Formats: sequence, C-alpha cells, structure tokens
Amino acid sequence: MDRPPETDRKLAARARLGDLAAYAELVRRYEQLAYRVAWLVCRSAAEAEDAAQEGFIKAYRAMGRLREGAEFRPWLLQIVANQARNRARSAIRRARYETLAAVDSVGAVPSPEAAAVEHELQQSLLAAVDRLPERERLIVACRYLLELSEAETASIAGVPPGTVKSRLARAMGRLRAVLEEVERD
Repeated sequence: MDRPPETDRKLAARARLGDLAAYAELVRRYEQLAYRVAWLVCRSAAEAEDAAQEGFIKAYRAMGRLREGAEFRPWLLQIVANQARNRARSAIRRARYETLAAVDSVGAVPSPEAAAVEHELQQSLLAAVDRLPERERLIVACRYLLELSEAETASIAGVPPGTVKSRLARAMGRLRAVLEEVERD
C-alpha cells in the first residue's frame, strides 16, 4: 500500500534542514505553476523559464527565511513573480536602449563615417549606463533617454523628487568615470 504524499509543510521543513530530495519534490510539484506565473508576468516563454528557474534557486537559498508553518506555495510564487518582473523590466529597458540607439538625430543625413562614429558613441554611452546600479540606471534612463520631467521620474521610481536629484548626481559622476576609463583604454 502506498503512503500518502507528504504535505508541502513537511517537505519545506525537511528542505530547510538541507534535504535536497525534499526540495526536489517541491520543485517537481510546482515547476509548471511557477512557469505559468512567470509567463503571465513576462509574456515570453524563454524569460518565463529563466525566471522560474531563478525563482527556485532563490527560494532554495532563502529556505531558512520561510517561516515555520507558513505555506510554501504562495511564498515560492511570490519569489518567482518578483524574478519575472525583474526580467521583464530588464527586457523592456534593453529594448528601449536599442530603440533609442537606433533613432537618428533630426536633421541632415550624416555621412557614413559620421553615422559610424555616432553609433559607436551611443553604444559606449548605453554600455556605461548599463553598468550603473539598477536604481540609478532607471533615473538616468527616465530623465535623459526618455526625457521625462523630474516629477515624472520620481513617480515612476517611487521616490521623492529630491532623491531623483541625488541619484542623478551620483549616476552622472559614475558615468563620467566609466566614460573616462573607456577613453583611456
């Protein structure tokens, strides 16, 4: 006669103690659901698959923070959804940068040489912006790439306008340092 399957709580308790087989069972139980949750956020199969995998890895590393007696499933799905949101934001940011880099300045058509130099400068600038911490990158992108006002940037970032100013000042200093480093190389 077969034993009834272990509850998620029991498996989570075993996983918290380092039992990989218990965690593997939890992954097996929720891998499809985690993927579907991630897909609903990302709307991309590849991004959703990566987000679900990253979510399981983060959840495993954070098992010690799962409160005893707490439900594993909602806790896991929150982690997966956060990973999916992060991946979706990154994909949107990359697409915006690529779009901005592809847009030429208004005016006369530049020579092929000038266009090549302009493209190289844009790529260097975007690479430097990508090296900024996420919260500073968002501020720079909103203010300078999307040309949003300080108030709009503050609203999007969920910070006060003064924080936008201070993050922007820090980010610009870092950008200068990165670009100077690139020039020296």
